Amino acid sequence: MSYSTVRMTRQNVRKTKKKNLKRFVLPPLVNDTVVNYQDNGFCSPGRPGMCTTHQPPYDLRRKLSLQESGCPGSSSGCGGRGPGCNQVMIPRKRPKRSCSSADEVDAAHYLLYEIPDELVLNIFSYLLEQDLCRVAQVCKRFHTISNDTELWKNLYQSVYEYDLPLYNMGPCKYAFVQLDETENENPWKESFRQLYRGIHVRPGYQELVENNPERYSGRNIIYFDTIEHALESEEYENSLIFIHCGVYKGDYVIYSNVTLIGAAPGNVAENVILERECESTVMFTKGAREAFLGFVTLKGIYEENEISHNALAGVWVKNHANPIMRRNHIHHGRDVGVFTFDNGLGYFEANDIHNNRIAGFEVKAGANPTVVRCEIHHGQTGGIYVHENGRGQFIENKIHSNNFAGVWITSHSNPTIRRNEIYNGLQGGVYIFGEGRGLIEHNNIHGNALAGIQIRTNSDPIVRYNKIHHGQHGGIYVHEKGQGLIEENEVYANTLAGVWITTGSTPVLRRNRIHSGKQVGVYFYDNGHGRLEDNDIYNHLYSGVQIRTGSNPIIRRNKIWGGQNGGVLVYNGGLGILEQNEIFDNAMAGVWIKTDSNPTLRKNKIYDGRDGGVCIFNGGKGILEDNDIFRNAQAGVLISTQSHPVLKRNRIFDGLAAGVEITNNATATLEYNQIFNNRFGGLCLASGVQPILKGNKIFDNHNAVEKAVTGGQCLYKISSYTSFPMHDFYRCRTCNTTERNAICVNCIKTCHARHDVEFIRHDRFFCDCGAGTLSNQCQLQGEPTQDTDTLYDSAAPMESHTLMVN
Repeated sequence: MSYSTVRMTRQNVRKTKKKNLKRFVLPPLVNDTVVNYQDNGFCSPGRPGMCTTHQPPYDLRRKLSLQESGCPGSSSGCGGRGPGCNQVMIPRKRPKRSCSSADEVDAAHYLLYEIPDELVLNIFSYLLEQDLCRVAQVCKRFHTISNDTELWKNLYQSVYEYDLPLYNMGPCKYAFVQLDETENENPWKESFRQLYRGIHVRPGYQELVENNPERYSGRNIIYFDTIEHALESEEYENSLIFIHCGVYKGDYVIYSNVTLIGAAPGNVAENVILERECESTVMFTKGAREAFLGFVTLKGIYEENEISHNALAGVWVKNHANPIMRRNHIHHGRDVGVFTFDNGLGYFEANDIHNNRIAGFEVKAGANPTVVRCEIHHGQTGGIYVHENGRGQFIENKIHSNNFAGVWITSHSNPTIRRNEIYNGLQGGVYIFGEGRGLIEHNNIHGNALAGIQIRTNSDPIVRYNKIHHGQHGGIYVHEKGQGLIEENEVYANTLAGVWITTGSTPVLRRNRIHSGKQVGVYFYDNGHGRLEDNDIYNHLYSGVQIRTGSNPIIRRNKIWGGQNGGVLVYNGGLGILEQNEIFDNAMAGVWIKTDSNPTLRKNKIYDGRDGGVCIFNGGKGILEDNDIFRNAQAGVLISTQSHPVLKRNRIFDGLAAGVEITNNATATLEYNQIFNNRFGGLCLASGVQPILKGNKIFDNHNAVEKAVTGGQCLYKISSYTSFPMHDFYRCRTCNTTERNAICVNCIKTCHARHDVEFIRHDRFFCDCGAGTLSNQCQLQGEPTQDTDTLYDSAAPMESHTLMVN
């Protein structure tokens, strides 16, 4: 039956629907066949079995039972006879007839209404896209079936090869969409509509189409075998060109705003490669300002170009593109200098990238470039910005003089920063935040206005073999739950702390050399935690390590020496475990514990201090067990001012003053300690002190104080003003001594004989009379020694100003 005959039949049927039960005669082509329209379908009275229910298009058909096929109120089917028939009959097998007009009507009716949808769908699967659109105009049922998603998916993938529909989101913006994330009922057909204007570079298809014109008559797509032929064609200008799977070698010059897109299954860019061994692979001229190249991998070399004053990035690399760029000058852009994203690659060597409004080099969304021996400087924001799972290798670059950090790493990014010079930044050197990672190694980081490396907000990098020095702020700053493995770095000569750890951070510092700082070596404060293991921490103007305000680090197997304000200072509620450390040659106490702090010191060696070994005062606590404390200039352990530590199984020996001194209303628990060979005695207790003692061995100590008193010497002779022997001390009212002055018993008897004197208490002091600070000259000493005052306790340590500066 011809298309016009079917159309006429459908038009007459529609008329019947409009005028219910109206009898009419179809065109002469169908002779005298009469069609009655009933509520439930079409009924042909003269043809048994032609009474059929009209079902919605594209519903799967089912066979009806005999009961369903009968008329209401009858036990048997009416066979479509009679005016009241409005039910469906099971079609009987038709006898073979010769071709006639009536048969053509039956065929049209069968094709339109009775043939199963699956069969129609199978027939439509042999049509191409244009024929499919035409057949969709025949009737509503064909329109519905021809819009089948799988039908268009198969057609789409035979043309474009993509695994997902590609949408044109806007000028130069193409993206794959997930099927469940689009509002279109048929995303494959919608993508077909958006992309159909394109021409295709698909080797072999041009000949295939030309040799089979009938097969491809339902398709209006132009194919070329090479990119050169596509660019030379009349359809080229401002066109959309799809480049299918393959490796295309050559150089391509783009003169107009053409769009070139890779087309392939799987990872598109990996399967579409544009390659040239020298010079540029693709060159865009002035007329191609809005041209677009995407979803391909570029393999080419770009050398000695001037790229400047661009509105957007100077260089964009995405979708696995892998260019080689050497000795280019990329500068003064109003955006990023080089922007690698969406799995972009590339090798960038010896480029000068500077004065761009945002970062000099940005890496995001899985991009993984290699950047070697470039100079990235004077960025108005930062030097290198790696974010959103960015990667990359940055090796032997000079990164300097940027307004913000030299390197930013954030949001799960994991680049490698190796052997770079990162210096003179107006903020920090390397800034890792927002769960950033990264390998930071063998870099020279110096002269930055803020921390050389800053780690915060759950970031967890590896920082090793770097030199971090001469910063105007601190060396490494870990805060806001920062983490990280920081090992074998040299951190020195920074203005503030070498390493700060604060606000819930838990880094691991291992085998670093942290030295010669102008404040503290390692500073834990405000609940800073972490581990400090096997480090050398020395020669700081303040303490080697400070712990305060709830911080609770583990400090193990470190060497801490040369601190001008002591080795370790724990104060203001600080905690911590210090074990197996060597703490020696510090200008003040090896360990200070004060102001309600409560650390644990275990198996440490604390020796050769120029002051005391361990000094605990102002309500300090702590557990000291199994430590060796020896050869310190003052008391091995000094406990003062309401403090109450616990000392167990320590060995305190060879001290130049007393072994343990307890004074100023302090107390302590001493169990099973060995205290021996100390110059001023083993255990010296001030007036009113009553410690808890159990199982201690105190032996072979040299009571130099009693020997001096017995020998009639001034006690200053054995102490000078650096030691504080414990004995009775007095004041002289006649000489107007103050509360800060003390006079030993022999000077009271000799130098202040017949004066009005007062016994104060048994405590630690040095003699002001022998020091020459009183009005009369000591008769038991030679020339007086200049001194300003007497201190009953060791000098208080200097607390770091890092927190105030921060």
